[in-house]
Amino acid sequence: MGSHSDMSTHPEIAEMRARLERTGSSGRAIALEGLILMAGLYAAISPWVIHFSSTAPNLRTNNLIVGLAVALIALGLTLAPERMLRMAWVLVPLGVWLVISPWVVTVTHTASNGVIWSNVVTGAVTALLGLAAMGLTVGMNKRKQHHNR
Repeated sequence: MGSHSDMSTHPEIAEMRARLERTGSSGRAIALEGLILMAGLYAAISPWVIHFSSTAPNLRTNNLIVGLAVALIALGLTLAPERMLRMAWVLVPLGVWLVISPWVVTVTHTASNGVIWSNVVTGAVTALLGLAAMGLTVGMNKRKQHHNR
């Protein structure tokens, strides 16, 4: 039988550790990524939670697509942070879109108060989390520049 190589010495493991240290793998970054993921997933399922999936099909489709996009960005921030941090700014317009979409997307412009509040709160939270992720990116870039000197 051949000897097993120790996975802890594998070059890809070392690279992954270094990547985590370079990126926002702090508790704050992990919490932020989790909150962004939850906001996106909630936006995606909100038509069924608030019960407007059949009464506002355009808004249902809108929330599903935007929510999944937000969730995918959150996953990207988690899985490939050094590449995805530059995409954090996309969360801000997606959040703003969620806020205004009940009036823009509904054909009759008669979204119920529950639908409006759900989208306004989810959109505002998404935009704020996007701004926080952008701030984290700026902070990481400043630290990286400081270390490179």
